Amino acid sequence: MAYEDRPPLDPHPLSEYVAWAGKRNRDPILEVLRSKLPQEQGKVLELASGSGMHINYFAPHFPHLVFQPSDKTDETFENIRKLREEQNNSNIADPIPLDLTDPASWPEAGDYQSMFCINIFQVAPINIADGMMACASRLLSEDGFLMVYGPFRVEGRFTTSSNEAFHNILDSTGVPEWGLKDVADLRRAAEAHGMRLAEQIDMPANNFALIFRRG
Repeated sequence: MAYEDRPPLDPHPLSEYVAWAGKRNRDPILEVLRSKLPQEQGKVLELASGSGMHINYFAPHFPHLVFQPSDKTDETFENIRKLREEQNNSNIADPIPLDLTDPASWPEAGDYQSMFCINIFQVAPINIADGMMACASRLLSEDGFLMVYGPFRVEGRFTTSSNEAFHNILDSTGVPEWGLKDVADLRRAAEAHGMRLAEQIDMPANNFALIFRRG
């Protein structure tokens, strides 16, 4: 679907808009993952998997890895499983509930080589970053990384006028926490949990891929 055919803005994970945005950004994100994910066997955890469209698109490109979807509630778990079956993705585990604001919902420990989260911060409060970094610190292997993808402000500035306009469309989203968060806030949250912002990669459509590693 072309940009001019963009559906009306709707942040629900099963909406036409989210599906459109997901198809638009998935290949650039895949290229980042190709350059970062390990070549040997390992595990990858997706936070806030939503419909499961990203994890089901990425998994076939890395048959040596096991991908673990997760989300705050099980609302979209059926859709994740449906996509897995339709695409015959045998290296995707059953989705698990994981609420970044509730450490009791996190696995006790883990050795994930990577964690990733796509397009969550424009709809989630910034305090999610604290839980995300604490969760990554608990679950990542020693040389693992967390990738956070999406549009962000940089040191209080919008990088483009279109991102500023996107930030200011609260009335059409119905999401109280709508708005672009700042890379600096994620960096501070990371440092509080022994993580660091290792790379800030410019991506198409005025987005970033932020790579966090142990500090």
